[in-house]
Amino acid sequence: MKLDDFLTYAAAHLLEEREQAMSLGLDAPLNIPFASHLRTVGTLHLYQCPAPQDRPILPDVPMTLLPGNDLEPTEGYILGTQDGLLIIQTFDHVGETLSHCTIIPDTSGLLETGEQRLSDMANKPDSFTLGPAERLVPWLTSDQNSNQASAREGIPSAILATFWGEDRQTRWTKLATFIVEQIKKNKRILLLAPDHPTVDALTGTVARALKMAALPYKSLLCRYETPMCQEAAGISLQELGFEAQMYQFFAKANSNKVALRKKYDRFRELTPILAYKREKQKDLNEVKLLEWRLLTQLSEWQGKVKQIDKIVTDYEAIPIWKRIGLQVTGKNIETLAEYRIIYQTKIQGLMTEVEVAQTRIKELIPEATIPKDLRPEYDDLKDEIKRLGGTKKIREMLAAGEGTNRQAFAQNKRIMATTPGKVLADPLFRKVPYDILIIEEAPRIPAPLILAAAGLIRERIVLSGNTTDLQTMAAENTANSHAMWPQRYLDMASIPATSVG
Repeated sequence: MKLDDFLTYAAAHLLEEREQAMSLGLDAPLNIPFASHLRTVGTLHLYQCPAPQDRPILPDVPMTLLPGNDLEPTEGYILGTQDGLLIIQTFDHVGETLSHCTIIPDTSGLLETGEQRLSDMANKPDSFTLGPAERLVPWLTSDQNSNQASAREGIPSAILATFWGEDRQTRWTKLATFIVEQIKKNKRILLLAPDHPTVDALTGTVARALKMAALPYKSLLCRYETPMCQEAAGISLQELGFEAQMYQFFAKANSNKVALRKKYDRFRELTPILAYKREKQKDLNEVKLLEWRLLTQLSEWQGKVKQIDKIVTDYEAIPIWKRIGLQVTGKNIETLAEYRIIYQTKIQGLMTEVEVAQTRIKELIPEATIPKDLRPEYDDLKDEIKRLGGTKKIREMLAAGEGTNRQAFAQNKRIMATTPGKVLADPLFRKVPYDILIIEEAPRIPAPLILAAAGLIRERIVLSGNTTDLQTMAAENTANSHAMWPQRYLDMASIPATSVG
């Protein structure tokens, strides 16, 4: 069977399961006697309540919570069961305790979303990376007209590898070592397990391996969206949650943006002030230059007056021939007195102008003076603005949307650990490609969910799981040509989640 045929078959199978889910009443409301708030992570809230005994619970099913007490309904997901309690995730906080609330699952909606995803993969293959996914067909189908065993053995391990083993700890140690090696090669890894407690435990194991390898596991590894357990393998899982990391990152980014806005506003505030100071300093320099010119002229005219006074004082002692010379040049006693009056008038006018200039200088000095702390502050802000690309670039940065970009944040993580149900239903995983897909306890995951995840992978797929599960799956193979691997998503409800942490 070819991949496109199998995708079409799997999509049709999910559509059939949707009808079965509706007929079985899996979308019927669940009456919950009480629920309590566990914790808040970013904008998500976890609640626990008694798990219903008469209804199968499917992981990652979207739901609507009717909290009662005249509170508005909120949306969220059923994550699964743990220690006999149902764990749900909501987008709104509806109180610390709830009584007589109602949960309305949307199992049929999840299956319809999955059917649409697989149909898109079959009909629009160019929008996905289906090379490695095609190598899964011999594993996920049991075509009686061909030798599937030899087909599986012929798949290069560089494209599809397997880690089978009965001891989970040994198997996970090998997986963790493999992941560390791939991270050192700068690969992006999508890590899947069938339920949230298993994903939590595996995330802790991988985080510890990265830590032992002296790699920054907190920045490399991410648990989507938020873990159910608090701790695994001695590692605090809460700080590895996607929602917690994203909330912290964007809170810091927003705080940085607030700081940048303050700097930019301060720069814009100081710019006209200093421009005004520069203009006043220019005016001050011009007035001081005028004062200097006036004082120079005043000194010259005062020198001429002193010269006349000296001539008049010494006139009687001047030889007769010098007197005649003075008279020839018009500087006799009578004309010298007239010159002195003219010079004094000039001096008086210049002194008036000097007084005006000095008054203006006194006015300009405080207007042109820059406080000693203002100039260094402005220079620092100017350098920072220049380093960031100028005022236009900063305006663009500040005008950018304040909303968080989940896709960009997800692409920044090298390892994303989650459940196949999240990959199937969450639109985030339609846009984020990965190099390697690692599926732990793969025989417990239905083929349609594996196919949906495989469509995101560019290089390699790794199947891992318990050898006993693999043997049991092969032993239960029937005459159905597609029965080798579990096909029914609804069968996941019969598999209890392992309690971890």
